[in-house]
Amino acid sequence: MSPTPPYDIDAWRNKIPLLRTTIPMNNCSHAPLLDGVREAAERYTASWNQDGMDWDAWVGEVEAARRSFAGLINADPEDVAVCASVSQAVASIAGALDYGGSRHTVVASMAEFPSVGHVWLAHQKLGAQLRWVAVVDGEVPLDGYRSAVDDDTLIVSACHGYYQTGFKQDLDAIVEIARAKGALLFVDAYQTMGTLPIDVTALDVDFLASGNLKYLMGAPGIAFLYVKREIADRLEPTLTGWFGRKNPFAFTVDALDWADGARRFDMGTPPIASAYVARAGMDAIAEVGPAAIQEWTQVLSGRLIEGGRERGLELLGPDDPKRKTPSNAFRSPGDSHRAEALMRERGVLASARGPALRLAPHFYSTLDDVDAALDALAEVFSVLASE
Repeated sequence: MSPTPPYDIDAWRNKIPLLRTTIPMNNCSHAPLLDGVREAAERYTASWNQDGMDWDAWVGEVEAARRSFAGLINADPEDVAVCASVSQAVASIAGALDYGGSRHTVVASMAEFPSVGHVWLAHQKLGAQLRWVAVVDGEVPLDGYRSAVDDDTLIVSACHGYYQTGFKQDLDAIVEIARAKGALLFVDAYQTMGTLPIDVTALDVDFLASGNLKYLMGAPGIAFLYVKREIADRLEPTLTGWFGRKNPFAFTVDALDWADGARRFDMGTPPIASAYVARAGMDAIAEVGPAAIQEWTQVLSGRLIEGGRERGLELLGPDDPKRKTPSNAFRSPGDSHRAEALMRERGVLASARGPALRLAPHFYSTLDDVDAALDALAEVFSVLASE
């Protein structure tokens, strides 16, 4: 018998209208729309239309979204900041650090999403020095961190999942390497949040951020930043705004009184509409269960890896589902963006990145979806190879 997920997959599939016409395999880039997420967006527009303005209810929804994210990572809501993007979250951290002492080096992997690296590079004018850890065959060897992290390292920036190949980094080992040298650790969990359990307390990371438009079943415009309490209380971000104050509605223009904990990393008027959407998506993920999602997506990735091998497709990165995010990257024989467009014509949403086309299933995906996507991919790659 074929394996099945430990939840009612058919019930969930019925809540995603796109599945009636299309096979979404692009969760590493953007999630499809759940009925509950659409209904949440409509609640905001209805409130806006009927009430004109209801700040108490709208800010309450932002707080509810903060709690939902905190629940997914086993954190206190007071240790979570609401941001507009992970880029902003990283910039907030980078601007709060002091590069003038003996610790001035940022160690970052070449697997970081470009905007994360760009933020650290931009802070070189404030004294930050960059030291890069190389990507080797689609992975980031731990020995690279061991060589790069030393007594002058201020912070290590490590994505949990490599956006291009799906390689999943060993956070426990990276935490140990950073701690041994007294360095801070920032984790970009955008490619993993919603696909496996994450416990920031057990991991002992200092910062962790994720947006919502990928595996958290949300949309652009909002992200969340966890900051360990004892770290937050000694940082003063230069990227700030009125919601980073103890009482934003005091409207004091000539003083900076920092909110307690991670709330000091909040900025201006919060992304209210996006908060409605984000909360609904995260609550759906919590209901399905990250552990159950991890179990099923590893089955799907195994099928993608083996099925790709049977069809003569070249996989980039690791071939062990336990060492990957649900994203599986196959080398394109031609322009990967053209391959993405040809896949769309065949009813499959894929995601191009560099030399690869990525197939990234999620909790609602079936083995039949995987097989159909692989058949389409083999056909598209054959077309490209013949051009």
